[in-house]
Amino acid sequence: MQQATNRPIDVAVGILMRPNGDVLLGQRPDGKPYAGYWEFPGGKVEAGEDIFHALQREFVEELGVDIVSADAWCCVEHVYEHAHVRLHFYISRDWRGEPQSLEGQAFAWQGTVSLTPLLPATIPLLAWLDQLRYAG
Repeated sequence: MQQATNRPIDVAVGILMRPNGDVLLGQRPDGKPYAGYWEFPGGKVEAGEDIFHALQREFVEELGVDIVSADAWCCVEHVYEHAHVRLHFYISRDWRGEPQSLEGQAFAWQGTVSLTPLLPATIPLLAWLDQLRYAG
């Protein structure tokens, strides 16, 4: 595996949340690092692109979903063996379309029971999301 670089790669990550609190997770396809692991969908922010537009683009490309609006939630840096990433998480409750597997990935709506294995940077976020689900 490649060694991660010191400079983080910005990644836009979307959490689609249904009214009942379920969130969409995708499974990393074969040929990518951590193939078979589950994560929130998203992708790299291109040069000159703002994070929200990167999020919208990635969801159209990967899942055929149009993100209408989303709230910036948190930012997490994580160093994997292959990359140092800065993950910009957005929560969206407002989108058009039903997720489709446009890149051959599996996906599933999840409540409090999570799929495994999960990408390491994803694990603490599920506990934070549980707090959001049950707050107020």
